[in-house]
Amino acid sequence: MLFSSIPFLFYFLPAVLIVYFAVPKCLKNTVLLLFSLLFYGWGEPRYIIFMLISVVCGYVSGLLLEKWKGRPAAKAVLWGSAAVFLGMLGYFKYADFFIENFSAVTGLSVKLLGLTLPIGISFYTFQILSYTIDVYRGDAPAQRNPIHLAAYIALFPQLIAGPIVRYADVAAQLTERPHSFEKTALGIRRFLLGLGKKVLIANALGEIAPLFADSGEKSVLFYWLYAVSYSLQIYFDFSGYSDMAIGLGHILGFTFMENFDHPYMSRSITEFWRRWHISLGSWFRDYVYIPLGGNRVGKARWLLNILIVWFLTGFWHGAAWNFIVWGLYFAVFLVAEKLWLKKYLDKSKALCHVYVVLTVVVSFVIFGAADLGAAMHCLGGMTGFADVPAVTTESLYYLRSYAPLLVIACIGATPFPKQCFAAIEKKCGGVMTVLEPCLLAVLLLVVTGSLVNGSFNPFLYFRF
Repeated sequence: MLFSSIPFLFYFLPAVLIVYFAVPKCLKNTVLLLFSLLFYGWGEPRYIIFMLISVVCGYVSGLLLEKWKGRPAAKAVLWGSAAVFLGMLGYFKYADFFIENFSAVTGLSVKLLGLTLPIGISFYTFQILSYTIDVYRGDAPAQRNPIHLAAYIALFPQLIAGPIVRYADVAAQLTERPHSFEKTALGIRRFLLGLGKKVLIANALGEIAPLFADSGEKSVLFYWLYAVSYSLQIYFDFSGYSDMAIGLGHILGFTFMENFDHPYMSRSITEFWRRWHISLGSWFRDYVYIPLGGNRVGKARWLLNILIVWFLTGFWHGAAWNFIVWGLYFAVFLVAEKLWLKKYLDKSKALCHVYVVLTVVVSFVIFGAADLGAAMHCLGGMTGFADVPAVTTESLYYLRSYAPLLVIACIGATPFPKQCFAAIEKKCGGVMTVLEPCLLAVLLLVVTGSLVNGSFNPFLYFRF
């Protein structure tokens, strides 16, 4: 079930909120768990069993880790539970990848399993891993109430696409969280703004990709139009979803970490990854990079640590070589910045921004391609090596047609709209108190009209 869908907006969400706020505090997590399981099972009910297995394994592991803290048995439990969680993720997400590559290397023809990837398994696997690791480290107590733990793992606002919420960050909120009119209003505002970003900007930008794919008159301009629009689409798609998740969390009394902070304003790739998918980057930093030794080791080992982390980051996104190359591509730039590149970039703000935008746009061409061959072909088209003209009538037509949307998206990817609203609110606070709910209501009506019209409405991160 998509957040940006009529069933969710006008049936599921109202039902959740009515029941949630009607029941006493002791039953709120039970209500959230039941509705979260319904949300998850809406399209694929058979995969609920694997989530429940993860919950049971995580619950038992947490109790044993706390009981045997400091003993060798605790480490065995940690590795055993990790093997279960990662084993399920590996089976569904990576089995066919390994079979396909084994067949290619050996010349054998091993039949693929043809498994369907359970939605959100990459996200909830990392969440439950954070729970067991936090308990093992002593950063959080083991959760003795299985309903609370299951509600944390299955919580529908961030279940299928994050942000990746760590148990230590919300452990206290599972038992005691504030509900107020102000927090609910903030949550509604955040949710509707994220919904607008997803439906009105990301979905509209997503129309360019099929037009590009079906075109018989590709040009260098058209390749760049596709690359830029896809880079903006994935930002508004994913950050819009994160906004909706954080907003829903506020409504339900939770406080989730921010997941995006205007990443296209970055002045280096290092800064970009502090602003993009923040919850994933911090997860790999705290649970992989630092335990490997981080940068507190020799240069050779430090380089290896970075390569391991970014190999895993790419592979986490998908079982294909282009995702691995995408991750290692960023590793190269991160290493280069730390060793020598950053001091040259710091001499010019304009150069920094151009460098970041070009690097990221190229990265998303690799990321969004069907395979490495398609990625290389697209990059060849962007650089003029694909034997295509610089400009065609068709590419100029689509550039003119989508130019207003691209300008809006580029401005919307900066802090400028937020700054403008803050300035208006400061000068006309009383007016905005009345006007803001009206504008949000209009936004909901426009979004609803777009959804009823049956417009293009995918969600890119369902793929991962």
